[in-house]
Amino acid sequence: MTVLNPDTDAVLQTTYQKSVAAYWNNNPNDDRVNTKLGEVDGLYHHHYGIGEPDLSVLDGPQDTREKRIVEELHRLETAQAQLLLDHLGPVRPDQRLMDGGSGRGGTSFMANQRFGCQVDGVTISEYQVRFANEQAEQRGVADKVRFHFRNMLETGFEPGSMRGIWTNETTMYVDLFDLFREFSRLLEPGGRYVCITGCSNDVTGGRSSSVSWIDAHYGCMIHPRGEYFRAMAANNLVPIEVIDLTPDTIPYWELRTKSELATGVERPFLTAYQEGSFQYLLIAADKVGR
Repeated sequence: MTVLNPDTDAVLQTTYQKSVAAYWNNNPNDDRVNTKLGEVDGLYHHHYGIGEPDLSVLDGPQDTREKRIVEELHRLETAQAQLLLDHLGPVRPDQRLMDGGSGRGGTSFMANQRFGCQVDGVTISEYQVRFANEQAEQRGVADKVRFHFRNMLETGFEPGSMRGIWTNETTMYVDLFDLFREFSRLLEPGGRYVCITGCSNDVTGGRSSSVSWIDAHYGCMIHPRGEYFRAMAANNLVPIEVIDLTPDTIPYWELRTKSELATGVERPFLTAYQEGSFQYLLIAADKVGR
């Protein structure tokens, strides 16, 4: 049973936020996937993968087949995180980054290893905060990488304190206008925001049963693609690059159907991507003005 922090009511301000936090604090089925993949090298991700898988992992001895598939899925997820970090631009060791919806910290640790800078992870799951901070201690980077039980819509960090911010498959849990208002407040002038997300096709996504299935499974609110750009424009965030990663993520999902870790969500994802009602996007945007 989860013991709530005294600050819980200040962080989790709505019934919906409390339900999302409870899901990630207590859901053993989805966390089973993240846990098994994270055990490969100690980087625990809460997102999906991109790139061409090595399908030779499906061949060879049957008793090690699942291990090979898990390692390959983890490699593709780490490749996705590397691509996100590539788009943050130059970051100096004396600058600061924020991971919005940081999960158990995989990408935050990768960012610190790459840039040598301070990274603050923010999540509304108290379990994830504890797990990730323990990881930081074990890795010897707790002075640089810290995880906070805070709401990314209202972090409490100082205005202009962040050189860069990213979200990796977490924006579907929040209102985008509220989120980007807070991110614009936090970013220094010229600071960079990078988002990787699944989003619905503005024309057909609302009618897709597969998109509705994904929403229901994760208890989230998948946004139309156009909503991202409207919310950015309203909050002084100017997109400098937009990449459709849909073709790059489909092979990951196809491989995941071959794993014993498959949860049943694989087919709706594949159907939604293949029918065009759902897209996997990377958006990099710079803050303009103050």
